[in-house]
Amino acid sequence: MRMIFVNLPVKDVSRSKAFFSGLGFSFNPEFSSDDTLCMIVEENIFVMLMHEARFREFIIDEIADTSKVTEVLTALSAGSRQEVDETLAKALSLGGKEWRPVMDYGFMYGCSFQDPDGHVWELAYMEPQQAAV
Repeated sequence: MRMIFVNLPVKDVSRSKAFFSGLGFSFNPEFSSDDTLCMIVEENIFVMLMHEARFREFIIDEIADTSKVTEVLTALSAGSRQEVDETLAKALSLGGKEWRPVMDYGFMYGCSFQDPDGHVWELAYMEPQQAAV
């Protein structure tokens, strides 16, 4: 079984832990340290939130400046429209920023926000009956 590790640079590991804990995520202490957090998304999906100094050890070029460019869109599914709205509200109350307006395409409903380091996160709920059409 494959696992996915998304690696993101952060300026303040403690701030990232508070933000993502507030959104309901937990962390694997076995793969976390003072400069790296292993955030559990699902059984085989993790986000490694690495202090910029630690992140630099893994790259050969510059860290993207999220105030100027979008490095990636990390999209997660949601179980309902209500979950989308509640998660967006929590993210904004925890210091995140709205990135684009809420999207409502009937069969798909979603939001997007930036975490405190400017990484873009999207949440989407798809109506199972309508998506199959």
